[in-house]
Amino acid sequence: MSPTGRLFRPFSRGRHHHGRAAGIAVAALVTATSLPAMTAQAQAQPQQGCAPWDRECQVNRHLDEIRSQPEQLTEFARQMPKGGDLHNHLSGAISTESLIRYAAEDGRCIDTATLAASNGPCTTGQRPASDAVSDPEFRRQVIEAWSMEGFEPGGAESGHDHFFATFGKFGAATQGRDGDMLAEVAGDLAEQNQYYLETLLSKQSAELGELAERVGFAPKTTGDFRKLRNALLSNGLGELERAARTDTAQDFARYRNLLNCGTPAARPGCEVEVRLDYQVSRARPPANVFAQLLLGFELAQSDPHFVGLNMVQPEDAEISLRDYTLHMRMIEYLSAHYPEVSVTLHAGELVPGLVKPEELTHHINQAVNIAGAERIGHGVDLRHEDDWRALARSMAERDIALEAPLTSNCQILRVCGPQEHPLTSYLKHDVPVALSTDDPGVSRSNITAEYRRAAADFGLSYSQLKSSARNSLEYGFLPGESLWADADSHRMKPACTVATPGRGNLPAACAKLLKSSPKAELQWRQEKAFRAFEARYAARA
Repeated sequence: MSPTGRLFRPFSRGRHHHGRAAGIAVAALVTATSLPAMTAQAQAQPQQGCAPWDRECQVNRHLDEIRSQPEQLTEFARQMPKGGDLHNHLSGAISTESLIRYAAEDGRCIDTATLAASNGPCTTGQRPASDAVSDPEFRRQVIEAWSMEGFEPGGAESGHDHFFATFGKFGAATQGRDGDMLAEVAGDLAEQNQYYLETLLSKQSAELGELAERVGFAPKTTGDFRKLRNALLSNGLGELERAARTDTAQDFARYRNLLNCGTPAARPGCEVEVRLDYQVSRARPPANVFAQLLLGFELAQSDPHFVGLNMVQPEDAEISLRDYTLHMRMIEYLSAHYPEVSVTLHAGELVPGLVKPEELTHHINQAVNIAGAERIGHGVDLRHEDDWRALARSMAERDIALEAPLTSNCQILRVCGPQEHPLTSYLKHDVPVALSTDDPGVSRSNITAEYRRAAADFGLSYSQLKSSARNSLEYGFLPGESLWADADSHRMKPACTVATPGRGNLPAACAKLLKSSPKAELQWRQEKAFRAFEARYAARA
């Protein structure tokens, strides 16, 4: 049994719950014969007898033909519409070259021993960050310290340790650059044929820590949670919320200004819809974590830039493990006070050997069944969870999606292929899956690489990749009605049933739906892009 003493509880929030039994992911896309051994060889079976009008079938056939041809596969994945990125850490998404530029422009220093950035002026043992612009060898050292560039697994430092250490090294370079980072990542997504960014960002962290230390105590029970919430709200959390809202508005104004949004010179990144999930650092004292969660819930309720919250930092850290159930209980308590706020959680980013065996048995379970997470990120330890098949079935029935960043799972946990990674198990149980990047700047990767890896290493069909792209909009926390009346068959709402994306004028009722729903509008844009993409690639089959 898991530490909760029960496996499931009713899904309470239901804001994004579609009420179907099989999940949107791949119910009509994955055949029973292909699932047991979902390798590239098993999946890459020619699509026979495509009807002349069935372009999706024809594109499936074309993908099978190029699956083992890296250059053609990469170009296919790059051109494909890929929805949104639901698992994205803003600071980790920035290219290392941009971080170096920020540090140089802002007068930061870099320690020559640790290669960690810090505020100036520089002292003994430090070099100006500008040296990493002009000195090629120093630049190479910094890039390798601040990212996975050149990292070789199997040495004294694990991929896990090197990956997570990068954030402490380049952290100072990101100070005051939230708007710049939003602009860069929005531009990157536009280049990758994506339409929606849901990225992680924290605000007022230092002030929040001071408040928690001043009025907080270590909460353990629901009564403690109530007392601590009241104490925080009575002693200045509202002021921090207002400051966070002001800062966030300035960040968004900055990024839109950098991209010339709203002008004739607007850059493609302006077309990407950007929202935030409040980022909660989990490896901190309980009162601090609770204060962060409370601010996140307050912001997601009051500021439209924030659409949810998530917890970050290594799941295997000492405090993260010790307080895992406590954190889930905190979220459960606060969700009752803020029922419209959405929650996504890092859960199951663990493998044998990284933690004790018993730690592998319940993290996903508690995330979805105590905290009520509507999505989980990583979920790598699924097959070690207690009664994992029932857990996966429950996730599918309740439309709880998986954010799957395959590259970072490989780099951090050395879980790289279909034999080690549970992606195929999620697919087999019809759990909705959305491929994601995690920290593409640190990984030196992008969403195209994730789709290419899914096709080449896991053998996903074009239909499955298309499902991932659709899921990344359907399960995003962007407000508004879905375009789909039935997410399984992708049957549109009656208002838009007679319309064809990219062809002719919209019926008035459909135009009204798209105008009133940011989510439906993005989904329509993507369907229009799919129509053009499939017309182009079906001709090559």
